[in-house]
Amino acid sequence: MKFKTIIEPFKIKSIEPIRSTTPEERAQYLRESHYNVFLLRAEDVLIDLLTDSGTSAMSSHQWAGIMDGDEAYAGSKSFFRFQRVVQELTGMKHVIPTHQGRAAEKILFTITGGSGKLVPNNTHFDTTRANVEYSGAQAIDFPTAEGRQPDVIADFKGNIDLAQLERFIEERGKENIPLCMITVTNNSGGGQPVSMRNIRSAKELLSKYGIPLFLDACRFAENAFFIKKREQGYHDKTVREIAREMFSYADGCTMSAKKDGLVNMGGFLALNDDHLASQARNILIVTEGFPTYGGLSGRDLEAIAQGLEEVLDENYLTYRIRSVEYLGEKLVAAGVPIVRPPGGHAVYLDARAFAPHIPPHEYPGQTIVCELYRQGGIRAVEIGSVMFGKYDSTGNLVSPAMELVRLAIPRRVYTQSHIDYVSEVVQAVFEGRKRLKGYKIIEEAPILRHFTAKFEPII
Repeated sequence: MKFKTIIEPFKIKSIEPIRSTTPEERAQYLRESHYNVFLLRAEDVLIDLLTDSGTSAMSSHQWAGIMDGDEAYAGSKSFFRFQRVVQELTGMKHVIPTHQGRAAEKILFTITGGSGKLVPNNTHFDTTRANVEYSGAQAIDFPTAEGRQPDVIADFKGNIDLAQLERFIEERGKENIPLCMITVTNNSGGGQPVSMRNIRSAKELLSKYGIPLFLDACRFAENAFFIKKREQGYHDKTVREIAREMFSYADGCTMSAKKDGLVNMGGFLALNDDHLASQARNILIVTEGFPTYGGLSGRDLEAIAQGLEEVLDENYLTYRIRSVEYLGEKLVAAGVPIVRPPGGHAVYLDARAFAPHIPPHEYPGQTIVCELYRQGGIRAVEIGSVMFGKYDSTGNLVSPAMELVRLAIPRRVYTQSHIDYVSEVVQAVFEGRKRLKGYKIIEEAPILRHFTAKFEPII
C-alpha cells in the first residue's frame, strides 16, 4: 500500500529553542525596526521565512566533515574534495570558491560588465541585478508571458522568453552582450522551474551569436527535480543525470551554496574559459583569498562538498518539494491568492490580489510582511516595488510586473506543525485584509534598498 503522507527523510538529533512573543511586543519590535523585518532581531522571530539562503540544517555527515576540514592556506585537501564534487556535477574545468554567491557575481561582472554592456536573464534576483548594475551594465529580464501571471498554472513558468531574447540581440547588438544568464529556479518569478528544452534552446540561440550562457545555479537540484517530474523524456533519469545535462549547456555558472549546497555560508564560480578563469582568480586573490580557499575555511569546503551530494538524494527532494506544495495547497483551499503552482523553495503570496486596495507606491507586499509578523511572529520578505522598484526621471515609482511576498522555507528546519501554523497566520491576515494600510519609505540606500530601508505606516 502506498501512503499519502510524505515524512521528513531524516531524524532530529539537535534542536534550537524558539521564543513566542505577544502581538503587543511584536508591534513594538516593528516600530523599533522602522517596519523593515530585515532589521528585526532573529531571536524575536518565531518562524523565520525571510530566506532559504544559509538557513538550512546541516546533516551529521556535514558536521563530521567540518571536524575533518583541512585548514591549510594553500593546497588544502578539503579544496580538492570540493573541486572534485563540483567538477563531477557541472562538468566545468575551473572551480573558484567564494564566500557566497554574490561574491561570485561580483567577480564575474567586474570582468564582463561595464558601461554599455547588457546582461539578459529570465529574471535577475536582487544581488545579481545589483552586481550587474554596479559594474555599469544594464540587467534585462525576459520572463515568459505566463511567468508574469500569478494565477496561470503552467509547468515551467520560469523559462526565458527566447523570441524576446533574439529580438533583443538583433536590436542591441551581440557585441554589447557579454553573456546571458538563466536563473534556476526563477526566484523573482515565484520560484518557478526552467525546462531542459528552454535551457537547451537558449544555448542553441546564443551560440548563433557567440554569446556565452551562464546559469545562476543556486537551486539547481530543485529545478532538476521539477524537470524529472514534469518534462517528457526525463521521468526515468536520475536527478544527478538531469543536473549534469543542465550544466552541459552552460559555459559557466555562479552558485550560492547557501541554498542547494545545504550550508550556512559559501559559493563558487565555475567556468570553462581558461582566460576568464585566470582573470577571475586574480580578482579572487585580491578580494576573497587564495584560489584553494577563496574566502572559505577548509571546514566550509567540506560541508559544501557533502551538501552537494546530499541535495541530489531523491527522497530528500520529494520531501522538499512536497512540503512547499503542502503549504501552497492549504492557502489555495482557503482562497489566498498565491503564485501557482507553488515553487520549489517558497510559496509566494500575490500581494496585488491579496490587498488590491493598496497601490504599488504604498507597497502592498511590505504591508503584508509587517502584518504577518505582527499577528503571528512570522518573518517573510517583500518581492515587489520595494525590492525591484525604480524611479523614473520625474521621481515617480516604476513598479515590477508582480507584487509578491515570499514565504521561503529553510531546508530540513521546520516540521509539518510549523507549516500548519504558518498557514493559519496567513489565512488570518487574509481574512482581515481590508483593514490593511500601506507604507511609505522615509530612508533608503541607492542599491539593494530593501535590506536597510526605513518605513512609516500611512495613516
